[in-house]
Amino acid sequence: MNCRPRSDVALPSAAGSLGFALMELLMTVVIIFVLFTMFFGFGAKNRQRSAKLRCQENLQKAFVGLQIFANEHDERFPQTTNATTAEVALEVLVPRYTADTKIFVCPGRKDSAPAPDQPLRKGRISYSYYQGQTKTGTNGFLLTDWQVNTQAKRVGDLLFSETGKKPGNNHAKIGGNLLEITGDVISSPARAAVDLPLASGVVLLNPKP
Repeated sequence: MNCRPRSDVALPSAAGSLGFALMELLMTVVIIFVLFTMFFGFGAKNRQRSAKLRCQENLQKAFVGLQIFANEHDERFPQTTNATTAEVALEVLVPRYTADTKIFVCPGRKDSAPAPDQPLRKGRISYSYYQGQTKTGTNGFLLTDWQVNTQAKRVGDLLFSETGKKPGNNHAKIGGNLLEITGDVISSPARAAVDLPLASGVVLLNPKP
């Protein structure tokens, strides 16, 4: 039996097969990159939701230091005359009331916490601070994620960034956290879910821009 291959049948080109394989590999890499960016990119919702939970832990740790300070200062939380940023008002907490400066930096941001032996004003923190509050207050807030401005807010007012751009974008555009005087942490979307008033003698200080 003659088993010689027919000369009129075209065999696949090695170069063509290689080109097709490279194209498949390239498309696979592109798809993986797109999926990675969607799920794990800096502004991705999944990543920001995770950061928002870790941010709650930061606020609760900061609350411990604030409580100890108030216990030693006639029930008053830190207050610095003529303070214009949250860093200036809160730096009295470091290092006596907390040596961990990382708790003042939201996991949703790329800010760098100052060293424990450096004043907070040497770095940039991520949280807004309600200066002038006391432990005897029945309601109100102490710390929140960076707000869009330093005004009082009513339900429905813009509280955090809706676009993912500064200011107020600790968690891109998915809202932020609010630390109450009681130590509870609640979450709010970009539009305030609760009233955030400014009582007499209380001012809201944002981090330095």
